[in-house]
Amino acid sequence: MLFIKGCRVVDPVTGKDRVENILIDGEKIVKTGDFQIEGDHYEIDGRGLVAAPGLMDAHVHFRDPGFEYKEDIISGSKAAARGGVTSVICMANTKPAVDNLQTLSYILEKGKQTGIKLYQCATVTKGMQGKELTDMEELLKGGAVGFTDDGVPVMDEKLIYNAMLKAKELNVPISLHEEDPSFVYAPGVNKGEISQKIGYPGADALAEDIMVARDSLLALQTGCKVCIQHISSGTSVDMVRFFRSLGANLYAEATPHHFTLTEEAVLEKGTLARMNPPLRKEEDRQKIIEGIKDGTIDMIVTDHAPHSKEEKQRPMDKAPSGITGLETSLSLGIKVLVKENGLPLIKLIELMSTNPAKLYSIEPASIQEGRDADIVIFGEDEYWQVKDFASKAENSPFKGMSLPGKIHYTICKGNIIYQAL
Repeated sequence: MLFIKGCRVVDPVTGKDRVENILIDGEKIVKTGDFQIEGDHYEIDGRGLVAAPGLMDAHVHFRDPGFEYKEDIISGSKAAARGGVTSVICMANTKPAVDNLQTLSYILEKGKQTGIKLYQCATVTKGMQGKELTDMEELLKGGAVGFTDDGVPVMDEKLIYNAMLKAKELNVPISLHEEDPSFVYAPGVNKGEISQKIGYPGADALAEDIMVARDSLLALQTGCKVCIQHISSGTSVDMVRFFRSLGANLYAEATPHHFTLTEEAVLEKGTLARMNPPLRKEEDRQKIIEGIKDGTIDMIVTDHAPHSKEEKQRPMDKAPSGITGLETSLSLGIKVLVKENGLPLIKLIELMSTNPAKLYSIEPASIQEGRDADIVIFGEDEYWQVKDFASKAENSPFKGMSLPGKIHYTICKGNIIYQAL
């Protein structure tokens, strides 16, 4: 048995925010409240620490199969555990892409070898080519929890409309990468003053806004659960809010890098600040924070996108886009949203644990009797330095920063899968 003593329990599912003890037996939470325990057990002194439901990152790239030199399912899961994440949803742009049962089965089976709960999206279109829909019903029966061509937009309006109709019928979400290539002159950096300074064409925010407008209209028409992935444009935040007010079943993700950094980071961090969609202006960052606070943005996800050091050391026009994000996400949420912008901690946990699970029809983690013991224990005001990673990759613009929210333990199904040294 595992006894967690005197933690501040913060649980959005129950609305609980109070000091309690937690008793875990096997995979389950068996008791919470003010009680003592005798007999053999392992005790964690949680006094001064927060215990929250394990986080769910609904947007990660574990690169497996096909790009295991960047990351694999085992190393990605270790990075998740270090970041307090007990459940992940993997994107489908592997090699081969997850458009078939064989690749889907390989990932789900390998996921069982990790200490975390791993879920998988399948692609919307075969080979992510945007020409023909996958057999969504077959892939859903095979264990997929949603559909996405993340990494590329689906440009054929009739095709994505038909995909939404099918997804509505199956009651599963479609998650969309919104960048019209017509307005991406060069990927990874916002088209504006900074791109001009470094002599790089950049990607216009219009690329995102046009796609969000189109797909919000289609979501309104079809009734499909549609998730706008890694939103970066303030105008897109406004559109999601507007179309939701009309009745569209819209959801939106934001990443820690988009609510923390702006395009200015490119001048200091170079390719470590190159990502799709790119970091944009301060007004966009502020609108993302506003959208998080008013509920327009439902989820905080990392878009964990590991790359090798050699790849990121290439010139801007040759380097890949993306950052490793699992190990810094909770701390950046605490720093920027809770401490700097007054978001209640319980709301942050809702955005990082409860809401992603609900979108994908997965029971959210909760610290209550009878539920799986998926818990993160951290010091909200305890600082740590970002200096090394459990991920294979270190492509983070936050390396060297001192951040609040040091994670002490991550527990999944009653097992301690991460413990701070």
